[in-house]
Amino acid sequence: MSKIAFVFPGQGSQTVGMGEDFAAQTPEGKEIFDKADEILEDQLIKIMLQGPKEELTLTYNAQPALVTASIAAWKLLDKDGIKPDFTAGHSLGEYSALVASGVLTFEDAVLAVRRRGEFMNDAVPSGKGAMAAIMGMESEPLREITESTTADGDSVQIANLNCPGQIVISGTAKGVELASAKAKEAGAKRAITLDVSGPFHSELMKPAADKLKAVLDEMTLKDATIPVIPNVTAQPETESSRIRELLIRQLYSPVRWEETVKALIENGTTVFVEIGPGKVLSGLIKKIDRSVKILSVSDMDSLKAAVEALKEEV
Repeated sequence: MSKIAFVFPGQGSQTVGMGEDFAAQTPEGKEIFDKADEILEDQLIKIMLQGPKEELTLTYNAQPALVTASIAAWKLLDKDGIKPDFTAGHSLGEYSALVASGVLTFEDAVLAVRRRGEFMNDAVPSGKGAMAAIMGMESEPLREITESTTADGDSVQIANLNCPGQIVISGTAKGVELASAKAKEAGAKRAITLDVSGPFHSELMKPAADKLKAVLDEMTLKDATIPVIPNVTAQPETESSRIRELLIRQLYSPVRWEETVKALIENGTTVFVEIGPGKVLSGLIKKIDRSVKILSVSDMDSLKAAVEALKEEV
């Protein structure tokens, strides 16, 4: 029998209008959208559905918006009786995975990521931090470059190990600039500066992690009913106290996405379902292992197609 993993996208996948089908056409979707506005006490849904894009892209809006759109889609799969064997999410997407695994309620997740986005936004003044995608380089030589750059006084770390040939670095603007130049000198094909508002998953996010801990300490996390693969360990976890600790560390630790996908495959996963806007994770999974089946759910049409395909698998 096929094992199924539900995977949830992170920041960067947001688009104006995401999840509109679910909110307009299903009571479950409308309930999730209404709850988001009620919990956050603002007009997040208006920004999600109408924009402007610049406002939706702000970290503290993008994060709860993505969780809302993803969970509205997941609710409909769950209603159809489609249950995964594992869940995982890329960075922010881990919170959606934790809702699907029964660790967090949607209400707590959407509030936690709003605060997470605010803390991340406040941790480093705009323009002081940066991120860059390094293409065509192995992790170990790149790690040596980031460590030597940091030792010389310009902080930079590996932030995302996405797939073969694609690693993201994060740190001070100067640190990222210097490490990118060194990487190209050492043979990297390209270094692409990312359009992000801060140096996510770097040591510079530790002040945000301290504040996030205080928020998560006020919330109830339950043991996972479905194993989740956290970014920090890239191994199945179910224990709530362990998951809470990893969520805090996640803010300043690398997203080990390639290892996450490989761990899911090693544990028998043959079908991946990307739940939420875009197909970023589907593209990364293809680059990691072309033999697995990949479905995506971002609107009602893709939901119906995925449900039909998944019913044949289970």
